Amino acid sequence: MANITYKICVLIVTYNDRWQFLEQVLRRVRTLEGVANVVVVDNASAYDVADSCRKLSDSRIEVITNAENLGSAGGYKAGLKYFVDKTTAEFVWLLDDDNLPEPDALQKLIDTWGNIPGAEDYKALFSLRQDRAQHIKVAEGENADRFFLVKDSFMGFNLLRVPVNQYLKLRDKFTTPKALKDKAKLPYAPYGGMFFHKKIVDLIGYPDERFFVYADDSEYTYRITAKGAVIWLIPASQITDIDKSYGVKYVKHFYSSIYLDLWSFRTYYQVRNSVYFFNQINVRNKPLYQVNKWIFLKMQWMISRITSKQENYKRLLTAVNDGLAGRLGIINPEKYS
Repeated sequence: MANITYKICVLIVTYNDRWQFLEQVLRRVRTLEGVANVVVVDNASAYDVADSCRKLSDSRIEVITNAENLGSAGGYKAGLKYFVDKTTAEFVWLLDDDNLPEPDALQKLIDTWGNIPGAEDYKALFSLRQDRAQHIKVAEGENADRFFLVKDSFMGFNLLRVPVNQYLKLRDKFTTPKALKDKAKLPYAPYGGMFFHKKIVDLIGYPDERFFVYADDSEYTYRITAKGAVIWLIPASQITDIDKSYGVKYVKHFYSSIYLDLWSFRTYYQVRNSVYFFNQINVRNKPLYQVNKWIFLKMQWMISRITSKQENYKRLLTAVNDGLAGRLGIINPEKYS
């Protein structure tokens, strides 16, 4: 097969004071063949991102500076607009500011692209994030719907799936890791690791800024599969998250709840946006959905009473109701504080 050369734009969104992570990612992507542009979206960081980037002395790095934090949705929207309007790159590779690609990660995507049939707006690729256990399971051959599209579930809970889930979890404990497949289908994916042609943007548009943060990536990339295209997880292309994501380190105990224990503005947006998104796409049996919602919230209420987190439960309920009512956008801190 002929060696085809593509021009690729790497798009990274950063915020706060995260140069210790961003610098590592920038130094890595600068070494990768095919990278024509590196667009860094500065979401009102606590330091001068543009000045720090200039010190790397690489003309390919462009910084978009936002006066306020537009969240991941607004940040990636600004970056994608720059990619489409201001660069001649054919492809974009989205990375979080702590996504450190393996040295061959981009090349693995490029090599795979031409071997997957379909038009440029009919497929997208996704690099494997090594700390995402569910993605690893899918890479091993597990059906992605086990994790990502459980019909009529509420915040991942479905009464009818409890016996099946318990069996699968028990089976997993006694199953040795399997060889990773060449590729596997995903219904949606995070921003960090997504690789697609410019024509995909023509197909699905830009992220919805009303989400601000959390589930905006799921909603955005789900548009790809909703349009009949395919997101392919490519296990050979791997990324390491050098700063662990919110909730990854959380250890669940009996009568504990991540929503109550780790309540913050992050939790509010995650719950509100997830409830809104999945309510739009995942409900087939409304009575069953209502039962699942009632049981989930009743369990959260019981845990809040046992652990003396009743105030956090009230905040959780506000987030749920806002999601069901479609009250999106940046909200008053009083709702989560």
